[in-house]
Amino acid sequence: MTAKHCKLRLVWNYFIIFLFGGLYYCFLEALWRGYTHWTMAVTGGACFLGLFVISVKGRRLPLLWQCLAGSVLITTIEFCAGCIVNLLLGWNVWDYSTLRFHLMGQICLAFSVVWFFLCIPGIGLCRLLHVLLFDAPEHLHIGKMDQVC
Repeated sequence: MTAKHCKLRLVWNYFIIFLFGGLYYCFLEALWRGYTHWTMAVTGGACFLGLFVISVKGRRLPLLWQCLAGSVLITTIEFCAGCIVNLLLGWNVWDYSTLRFHLMGQICLAFSVVWFFLCIPGIGLCRLLHVLLFDAPEHLHIGKMDQVC
C-alpha cells in the first residue's frame, strides 16, 4: 500500500472511532434522559476519539490514571461544547446550574465522577476497536497508532 493509502486508512479508522463514539453516547443519553440532541453526537464522538488516544498512548498506565485523564478530557470537551451550544447559541441542550459544584451550568463535579466510571467500559471498547481497526494484536500497536499499513 502506498503512503497516501495508509494515511487515508488512518483517517477512515479515526472517523469510524469518532462515529462509533457519537452514536454510543447518543444511545446512552437517550437511555438516561429519554432524548438526545445532534450536538451530543459530535461531542460524544470527540470525547470517544480522545479516550481512544488515551487508551492507546497511555496503555501502560494504570486504569485509574487512564480513567482520570479520560474524565478530565470529557469534562473539558463538555465545557467547551456547552459554552458554544448553550451559552453562545442559546440552544439549551443541557443545564447543570441546579446541581452543586457546577461551572456556569455547563459542567459539574457529579458528572465528572460519572465520566470517570464510564471510562472503564469506554477504555475497554477503545481497546477492542483498536484491535479490530488496526489489523494486528494490540501489543504490536502501542505508540504506533499511525502505522496501519
